[in-house]
Order: sequence, then structure tokens, then C-alpha cells
Amino acid sequence: MYESLIKPFLFLFDPEFMHDSFVAIGQVLGAFPGGKQIVRMFCAYENPSLETNVLGIGFKNPIGLAAGFDKDVRLTKIMPSVGFGFMEAGAVTRFPYGGNPGRRLVRLPEDRSIIVYYGLKNIGAAAIEKKISRLLPFKIPVGLNIAKTNHADIKGEKSVEDYVMTYRTLAEHFAYVTLNVSCPNAGDGRLFQDPQMLDSLLTAFAKEEKHGPIFLKISTDLTTQEVDVILGIVQKYSFIDGFVIGNLVKRRDVLHMKSPASRLDLLPQGGISGTPIKELSTNLIRHIYRRTNGKYVLIGLGGVFTAEDAYEKIKAGASLVQIITGLIYGGPTVVKRINQGLVKLLAHDGYEHISEAIGVEANMIEAERN
Repeated sequence: MYESLIKPFLFLFDPEFMHDSFVAIGQVLGAFPGGKQIVRMFCAYENPSLETNVLGIGFKNPIGLAAGFDKDVRLTKIMPSVGFGFMEAGAVTRFPYGGNPGRRLVRLPEDRSIIVYYGLKNIGAAAIEKKISRLLPFKIPVGLNIAKTNHADIKGEKSVEDYVMTYRTLAEHFAYVTLNVSCPNAGDGRLFQDPQMLDSLLTAFAKEEKHGPIFLKISTDLTTQEVDVILGIVQKYSFIDGFVIGNLVKRRDVLHMKSPASRLDLLPQGGISGTPIKELSTNLIRHIYRRTNGKYVLIGLGGVFTAEDAYEKIKAGASLVQIITGLIYGGPTVVKRINQGLVKLLAHDGYEHISEAIGVEANMIEAERN
């Protein structure tokens, strides 16, 4: 019904208007037990084979909502009923930012993709801190994605302080924190993937009190050489527990796009999500898992629409999987379908639990090479 009737109607409207509308509706539904119960009736699904513990955190299932959808921590009450095993809020920055000017979202139906150019739009850490007590306790693990405020005058060491102050303000309230060093739509959002700047950022965080697991969110379109340099730096800092792989891709020359140039040119400066970045993401997960012998916990996203898509990333080395574009194209029951499908895929391969499938493909490739 969603694919044939509801989605075509929704796609007639401006994508940012529809996103804002769904966030508002979700916030209202989450405020009332009846609203949550109705959503749960259609969307919830549980199976013991999907329950997992990662870094001391319990997850009902491995499918989470990626950062970028719930920018201002408004949907923590309703997302458990949608069936997510966890979610990541943000990206949140120290200071509020209204977003990049002009058009910020363009749908690419031919590619099952979206062009995104929000530029880290959010209400800021202080505003979220004021309302956080009304949201606790969370019913599922909620991570916090932290990025640098998208202000031109915040550079260098000021950028490091920007990250740290957001962490100090909010980290204790969330299950884990992701340091987003790869936003392609901020003025210098990818600067902290530069080895010297990344080292400076991690040196500062090494002095902070750790409240829970800490991840780095890196770009999907990094070369293996660039990734290896990042890994060399990260391995000096024991407080980093893993990576979120990856982010929107701005380099369209590395993607195989089906959408016409006229459509792509509606937002030429934006980052690409969805199906076109699926293979890049999975390859990067596999590379990091093999390169580090599974040392780090990997959260994979990019082009996840089906159980097969999620399973592919898990077998490549991801312990958890996130979606956004898949939710927009597949509707609210997509999480249920993915989890049901994962149970069948596990049974087909002779696994009793999701943890048994993590990295099996990467390990197999490594064994064949040896």
C-alpha cells in the first residue's frame, strides 16, 4: 500500500516539508500511549535471534535510525514503536544553525536516493539540554551525533573546543556518542579527516570523562589509503570504540547515477544518499573490519532498503546497521520487514543469532587470501 498508493502521493510534495511534517506527527504520536500503541501494532517485531549486546549496550535488534532524520531529539518517544533497535539523534552542534540557504533536499527516485544539503541544521546543544529531562528514560539506546557548528568564524582550535563543549553538555544523557568528522555539507565539515586535525581533536577528547562508547563517523568515499592513515591515528587513542560508516557522498564521479543531469543539477552542491553509495559503504566496512581484525565495532549505513542489504553489511563486519533513505522510500514498516527478513536469512545460513554473522564474509575473504 505504501509503495503503490501512499508514497506516490507524498512524493508530490516538497521533501523538506514532508520531512518536517513527519517529524511533527511522530512527536505528537509519541506523546500519547494510544499513538504509540497504534504504531506498534503495524510496525513492531521482535525475535530473540536479533537481540544483541554491543559494548555493554542491549539492542532488541540491530536496525537503527541514522543521524540526520531526528536533528533536534524530537522522536525518541515514537521510534521504539516503529520497531527500531536504536537510533542516533543529531547531528547536534554547540551553537544553533538554521541550515544552508535555499533548496536543501531533492529526491532521486530513479536511484532510490536523496540529495541532501542541510548543512547541520539544528537547535544547538543548550536547547537540547533544556528539554532532555522530559525525554528520559529512553526506551531504546539513543546515540548522539556531534558535529562542528557550521559558522565560518569557528576554525582550527576553536573547532576542537566546539566539539568538546557539545560533548560536555550532552554526552552523559546518551547511550553512545558519534563524533561526526565527515559532514560534506558544512563549510569545513570534512576537515577533521585531515590527519593533523583529527589527531588534535582526539587529543582533546582523550582528556574528557568518558560517559559511554565513542564512535567516529567517516566519509563513505575515502580511499583505502586515506582510511589507513585515519586508522593509524585512531589506534593511538583507546577511547575510540568504533566507526560509523559512512556519510553522504559529494563526489558524484565515484557513483553510478541513473538520474538525469537536469535532476542532479537541482542541487549540485548536495551529498548523495541511498542506493548509489551502497557498495562504497559496504566495501569500506569490509576493509576496516579486515584491516583491524575486527577490533572496532562498526555501524554500517548507506543504501539499506531490504534485509539482504542489511545482512550484506553485517557479513562485511557491521555489528549494527542504520537507515534513513530506506525509511523514506519504504515507509514505516520497512524496519519490521528488514528484521523479519534477517531472521530468515540467519536460519537459511544456519545461524542461531545475529552475532554469528558479523564479519563472516570478510573473514572468508581473508582466509582465502591466506
